[in-house]
Amino acid sequence: MKRYDPEGPGGPGWSPPDLERTVRDLRNRFRGLGGSRIAAGILGALLLILLWSSWFTVQPEETGVVQRFGAVVRTVGPGLHFKLPYGIERVRLVPTARVLKEEFGFRTVATAAGQRTQYADNRAFKDVSLMLTGDLNVIDVQWIVQYRIEDPIRYLFWVRDTWQTIRDIAEAVMRRVVGNRLGSDVLTVGRVAVSTEVKEEMQKVLTAYEAGVRLVTVELQDVTPPDPVKPAFNEVNEARQDRERTINQAQEQANREIPKARGEATRTISEAEGYALERVNRANGEATRFRAILEEYQRAPEVTRRRLYLEAIGAILPEAKALYIVDSEQKALVPWLPLESGPVPAAGGKQP
Repeated sequence: MKRYDPEGPGGPGWSPPDLERTVRDLRNRFRGLGGSRIAAGILGALLLILLWSSWFTVQPEETGVVQRFGAVVRTVGPGLHFKLPYGIERVRLVPTARVLKEEFGFRTVATAAGQRTQYADNRAFKDVSLMLTGDLNVIDVQWIVQYRIEDPIRYLFWVRDTWQTIRDIAEAVMRRVVGNRLGSDVLTVGRVAVSTEVKEEMQKVLTAYEAGVRLVTVELQDVTPPDPVKPAFNEVNEARQDRERTINQAQEQANREIPKARGEATRTISEAEGYALERVNRANGEATRFRAILEEYQRAPEVTRRRLYLEAIGAILPEAKALYIVDSEQKALVPWLPLESGPVPAAGGKQP
């Protein structure tokens, strides 16, 4: 049988406990149990957090931008640095010495260390890579943009989202440049020109925006026709290559034959000019000689006639093999002088 307590709950002498007195008793007990130790621990933890947030390290390829209550106060280079504790100063690290890369129309996935990167599934990026050319053809252009951060403060604060801005500018400029060219030109010989023009236009826009970025290179990674029409484009390219090869062969032959013909023509002209000069000089010499002989002949006709006769005989006799004296009253030929070795023909014999 339970004993009845008049002071217990429900009894005529029971009253609810005093809340303030209960809290006061608990606080006294807490202090008695070592509240000073707990307060000291909390204070030590706070000091440790403040000390830990008062230093930072900047890597060799980075630049640290220190902000105090959001305002930029200084920039620091690589090494160990100190700042005001957490909540007062904040550090943002910017890779200013590193070449950054943006990929358009494709993505590469890094594998394990020491292995080459691999292409991801690029079908999800066709909305970026498919472009319309000036002759209303659709081509698939994949390219990369490499850049460096020149001014970390402008890169962080002068443009709201610099990374997205670079991508938007690159895509807009590439679409405009490709849209102003023929598809065949972009697919074949115009790739270097497209890359150069895109780089120049992008740099102008980024400089106007004061984004603090300097482009290193813009390179077309792969330019192909869309997959459904790729076989037809390949056949067209093969035909164009055959045409270019034929043109080059014809040009090579022309470059070989035309100089040869020009050389032959120059040689013939030179020979003709030389022959004409020789004939003219010879004719002038003969005319001068004839005039000189004529003058001599007019002074002494007999002497000149005899001299000419002797000169003619002197020129003819060395060429003659036999000499005959022909008398109008004699029927047979009489040998006068044997001019070659062998027996002398008999009188009246016919010398061959």
